Amino acid sequence: MSIVVTGATGHLGRLVVDHLLDRGVPAQDVVATGRRSVDRLADLAARGVRTTVADFDDPATLTAAFEGADVVLLVSGSEVGQRVPQHTRAIEAASAAGVGRVVYTSAPHADTTPLPLAVEHRATEEVLRASGLTWTVLRNNWYSENYLPVLEQAAATGVVVSSTAGGRVASAPRDDYAEAAAVVLSTDGHDGRVYELSGDVAWTHDELAAAAAEALGRPVEHRAVSPEEHRAILEGAGLDAGTIGFLLTMDEGIARGDLADATADLRTLVGRSTVPLLDTFRAARA
Repeated sequence: MSIVVTGATGHLGRLVVDHLLDRGVPAQDVVATGRRSVDRLADLAARGVRTTVADFDDPATLTAAFEGADVVLLVSGSEVGQRVPQHTRAIEAASAAGVGRVVYTSAPHADTTPLPLAVEHRATEEVLRASGLTWTVLRNNWYSENYLPVLEQAAATGVVVSSTAGGRVASAPRDDYAEAAAVVLSTDGHDGRVYELSGDVAWTHDELAAAAAEALGRPVEHRAVSPEEHRAILEGAGLDAGTIGFLLTMDEGIARGDLADATADLRTLVGRSTVPLLDTFRAARA
């Protein structure tokens, strides 16, 4: 079996490759790709993994990278506003190369959620379904590592600020999602499946503050504020308008319940409980 992982120079893609090798997939059967270069994949190449460029903006590199692949992991791109045309090029290249199956990393409940960040994922899923390719969709909830800057803020100030209004987040660490992707890539029975992947526990920001306090060994308070108050605090901290808008939009979505769905899909795929937020915080501090 030939497995191609796009974006292997990024955090998630690299972890997927590591898990494929840990699961016993022969290194020569794995193709790790970078979107601009493969310099950061030299250690994988030394282990026998094939490495090549697969640039979402260069269809020729995509077709060459996907040639002969049984399955391709299409890790969603990071360029907001460019994802749909980039992903479309990758899907078209997979079709042209005769790829057996495409696995796509999407957003939670991408087809129904009002969360703005899901718009491009929803469109990509539609392109994939219409392509005629065999597909699997992995709808990843929020990564626990997204809250490491909040942990650092708590370490410095003893305060976590949010306008989440008691909403919950069913996060899991990136490594858990990567392991699930490796399972789906290297085993059968996933054709046409949509997996809603999440952590086992959906936590509130009060619980996040408690986890931060335990990891840091100091009191941490969650200061719940209105969106208007939150904006003023972020502006006072000197954040740019784009970052402020993103943070407020995410807190609005959390308050609405957009990231609260704790499903069994992730723990079922990896065969164990997901790693709690506290453990991610402890590991970061260690």
